[in-house]
Amino acid sequence: MDRLHRVAASIALVLTALATAAAPAGAESTTPATTPTPAPGEVSPSPPGPVPAAGRMTLVLQKVGGSPPFALAGARIAVRGTVVPYVAGQTVKLSIYREGRRVAVQVVHVLPAPKATGEFRITFKSSYSGRVDIRAAHYATAEQVQFTARAPLMRFVWPNLGLGSQGQSVRLLQSELDVLHYAVPLTGVFDEGTGRALVAYRKMTGLELIPYAGTQVFDRLARGAGGFHVRYPGDGRHVEGDLTRQVLAEIEPGGRVRTIYTMSSGKPSTPTVIGRFRVYMKTPGENSHGMVDSSYFISGYAIHGYAEVPTYAASHGCLRVPIPDASAIYAWVHEGTPVDVYNESGGGSYNVRSNAGP
Repeated sequence: MDRLHRVAASIALVLTALATAAAPAGAESTTPATTPTPAPGEVSPSPPGPVPAAGRMTLVLQKVGGSPPFALAGARIAVRGTVVPYVAGQTVKLSIYREGRRVAVQVVHVLPAPKATGEFRITFKSSYSGRVDIRAAHYATAEQVQFTARAPLMRFVWPNLGLGSQGQSVRLLQSELDVLHYAVPLTGVFDEGTGRALVAYRKMTGLELIPYAGTQVFDRLARGAGGFHVRYPGDGRHVEGDLTRQVLAEIEPGGRVRTIYTMSSGKPSTPTVIGRFRVYMKTPGENSHGMVDSSYFISGYAIHGYAEVPTYAASHGCLRVPIPDASAIYAWVHEGTPVDVYNESGGGSYNVRSNAGP
């Protein structure tokens, strides 16, 4: 019997082994899996890390003004940067160039700001005049990609400019006056034409009437002051003579200012007539009264060039303009062009005199 038991046990072991060998390929195995050993020279792959975040950045200039933007030499400006999205621990490198030469480098930390943005701010001043270009770079890190930004170009200027001055500060002064539609050359040389435009600007801003710039002029230019207010925008293409400020303005349809000139209207004893008129006659060249390129708008009252154009009302009723400006005004004004003359301070007259003159 013992021998029979031993034979039965052996048969059971053989049947178990055969059943295991015939199990389906997908059946679970209780044998733990082993990691294959890399072949010589091979490197085990590392698990993938986080993907760096895309980003963008903008730069805004502060404590500058004008169009194009500027600041006075010696003044301190600020640069404010915004980074989207904010990632903790990131830095930005700012490089400042003056006239193409790098003059300063600063690395700043990006600080958290509302709405998942980051921000930073630096200040900078220059004792020299010249064009300034400010650039920022965020170099690639494990958390954030590389991106760059550039601030609008600006210029540091010398404010003390007068007849004979020249250079980039003069060119910027001329550009600022041109943006406001004053009749000014764009040469970089402070000539008589620049002086006339500057006197007209000083009239509009209530400053002393001299052909000189200075900090007061640049302060007002930085704020955008000195624009001409059109009183009769519905008159289409027309001329406005502002006796209060002693300026003449050409106005395009829609009330858009074209050009502003200095002028001199009638003195108190021979005031300019106030009202809304139309040019009825034009005479080119110089007449016997010294009137140059005259455009008559009622009786003997005309817009014309004249040798003497003080900064105050001094004519015999006409609207005098400097002779160098007369031909341009004469070419723009046509017969039938409306001429609106007004005085907000109460001067002028509603009586048309027969003896009005230059």
